[in-house]
Amino acid sequence: MWLPTDQDPRMQMGPTRGERECLLGYLEHYRQTLALKCDGLDAAQLATKAVPPSNISLLGLVRHMARVEQSWFRRVIEARMDLPRLFQDEAEDAGFTFPDADDDLVRASHALWQSEIAYAREVLDRTDLDAIVDVHGEPTEVRDIVVHMIEEYARHCGHADLVRECIDGRAGQ
Repeated sequence: MWLPTDQDPRMQMGPTRGERECLLGYLEHYRQTLALKCDGLDAAQLATKAVPPSNISLLGLVRHMARVEQSWFRRVIEARMDLPRLFQDEAEDAGFTFPDADDDLVRASHALWQSEIAYAREVLDRTDLDAIVDVHGEPTEVRDIVVHMIEEYARHCGHADLVRECIDGRAGQ
């Protein structure tokens, strides 16, 4: 096990009630999972690419998810499509490529990701799941975006699990 159940921050919530609480609970669970997969590693380890030729690393996943949070919550739900995408000028790979990793880049990347999560929480606090937003010209309910975010995190947490196992053998949960 990654952590004993009584120490795992993801296991401290009780059962959810209702659609909103359930969806947001799953989203928070996966956000915390990615954070846990990065915990205790130095900059070089976080920048380690696990499976050549892939450029996926834990630091790249953090940066990518900051971009995803920003894109869906600021650009789409708030209809701020004029807002430049994060990491737009960095090889157009959604944050996976970055300069040499050092402690400053790690801190900045994690801070950016956490600030985008905090902003996304605020957006969801004031937005009804039934609200309709434009996604590539299609009217889409906000609940669909939340489900997509759960899927996006779940997929990338699977990647994170494999990357972490390659780094130090730690896997699970």
